[in-house]
Amino acid sequence: MTLPPPVPGPCRITGSAARWPLLDAAAARAHEAAARAACPPGTLMARAGLATARLALALAPRARRVVVLCGPGDNGGDGLVAARHLGLAGLEVLVHRILGSRPPSADTAAALAALPSAGLAATPCPAQLPPVDLAIDALLGLGTTRAPDGELARAIDTLRRQAAPVLAIDLPSGLHPDTGCVLGDAAVVAHATLCPLSLRPGCFTADGRDHAGEVWLDDLGHPATAPTAWLAGAASATPRPHASHKGRFGDVLVVGGATGLQGAVVLAAEAALAAGAGRVFLVPLADTAPPARPELMTRTAAWSAEPGVLANATVVAGCGGGDRIAAALPPLLAHAARLVLDADALNAVAANTALRAALQARTRRGRPTVLTPHPLEAARLLGTTSRAVQGDRFAAATALAAATGAVVLLKGSGSLIASPGRIPVVNPTGNAALASAGTGDVLAGWLGGRWAGQPDREAETLAAEAAWQHGLAADRHAAIWPLRPLRAGELIEGLFRLPA
Repeated sequence: MTLPPPVPGPCRITGSAARWPLLDAAAARAHEAAARAACPPGTLMARAGLATARLALALAPRARRVVVLCGPGDNGGDGLVAARHLGLAGLEVLVHRILGSRPPSADTAAALAALPSAGLAATPCPAQLPPVDLAIDALLGLGTTRAPDGELARAIDTLRRQAAPVLAIDLPSGLHPDTGCVLGDAAVVAHATLCPLSLRPGCFTADGRDHAGEVWLDDLGHPATAPTAWLAGAASATPRPHASHKGRFGDVLVVGGATGLQGAVVLAAEAALAAGAGRVFLVPLADTAPPARPELMTRTAAWSAEPGVLANATVVAGCGGGDRIAAALPPLLAHAARLVLDADALNAVAANTALRAALQARTRRGRPTVLTPHPLEAARLLGTTSRAVQGDRFAAATALAAATGAVVLLKGSGSLIASPGRIPVVNPTGNAALASAGTGDVLAGWLGGRWAGQPDREAETLAAEAAWQHGLAADRHAAIWPLRPLRAGELIEGLFRLPA
């Protein structure tokens, strides 16, 4: 038996599409309520279950035996509908359901009552599942914000121990829908996740990318509005006019490289050059300049140059800066036209109230700044711990942007770009190959080089595009060498070879 056509059908979310709206749990519930009010009773669950069954058949076309684990809520109801469609399509379907403390909703009760029409019945979840070709996780939905316990925790453990690929409905059970953090001891590790109606922010940051697998969306005929975050799309590509010269693409000053840390400033400078800056000046903080590409120019103590020089430049400060960067920051904060603060520059601002005040004053003067912290650097700036930052990356990035007035690019799995008063953006590209020394310096330099050539574009947009390209270069590396880390120098070459 073939399944009826979906409305409108699942769509795979990839790193090359346009921006996608993300809705946190509160916004998603409001969107669901509005969609439910706009259609006959049971319509949304019927569509969600059908979409799940169709995606299951597409992901596992040779599957013969499928198990569906259903929780007591409407997420479980979606699973019951999917199970019925799969049973009617001729598959052997095992349905296990956990009872709740409250009666099921009318839609879920109807889905349960319809199971016998496909020759199926729901039974309690066993401690161990028989061999299957596909498992469907319909245990917990977007309303989950506390650690699962009891039967639900045992069912999650059962799913984690079986060997078949897992398709999660809504989000992997045990994952926080907003923060992407694992609730409690464990969460389901899915090969694919189908989000009905709207996408969950938690699938794209923190632990989410390790647990959600490929993410699919079916808006069930009700496209999301009023997002609480955006999933970044591809960077824009603008061809260079033939009648160009290097002065058209701006100057970048890369300030950093204290004694013993000079590799970082070289990586940032070479990345700025690869990004297309007209001229890149290496400004070392050590007494001697490090060896670098011959295209780079060296300027000693350029941060103390005439304010007019800085007023026309894009400055990347902090890469390998050590303690010496603190002395260079006041004139850079005061006069640089565009400023990227990374690494030790962030640590200096966190430790020095005068530098923090200078950063805030810079914002009041309308001079744009981008901060590129990793979680520990963000924690120092916020006066908290890296664990707290990772516990709610959206809140941390948003708070840091509000406190400094700068654009914040919070690095990590699902890097976040936050601007004061704006909806945050999540970057969907990148992988663990970036977990190697110097890749953050490359990101800062790459952003500076792109910004120099496009000085009139919004810093937030450029930061999101730089993160997207940075991750894409790593994804292309991982496609060839999936188990090999990416050396920072190779990352620059990978970025240079991306479409301009």
